[in-house]
Amino acid sequence: MKGQILHIDPRTGEGVVTGADGRRYAFAAEDLLGSGQIARPGVAVDFQPRGERAAEIYPDPGAPQPARHYGKSRMVAGLLALFFGSVGAHKFYLGYNRAGLIMLAVTALGWLLFFIPSGVVWLIAFVEGVIYLTRTDEQFHDTYELGERDWF
Repeated sequence: MKGQILHIDPRTGEGVVTGADGRRYAFAAEDLLGSGQIARPGVAVDFQPRGERAAEIYPDPGAPQPARHYGKSRMVAGLLALFFGSVGAHKFYLGYNRAGLIMLAVTALGWLLFFIPSGVVWLIAFVEGVIYLTRTDEQFHDTYELGERDWF
């Protein structure tokens, strides 16, 4: 049966697909077959209904696939890390306030300790900025937004 993924929980892989018959079917991560790219809402799929569940879910090759939308820009995060990373600007932008406060506090404390801690924080921010800018939008989104990875 033809259908479309309505929702998928990125942590558990559990989701809901709507069928051409207008009914909704639950599925688990192990039901998603084929390319891993289908694991997002809006993707057209072909599946086998088994009662209230969908099984053997494959991407529908004949249907156009939706563009993927991301929350935070990796470019903005990367540039913030490169230019204002020593004060944790990129961490605040990504919503990691605790990590941002740590970077800000260590930089401020570094002014009292001959700038050595500030230099270490600047180096960490520089490396993170390079990492952000060299990843694809999808990798960045999966790692830092869905995966909620604070550091590197």
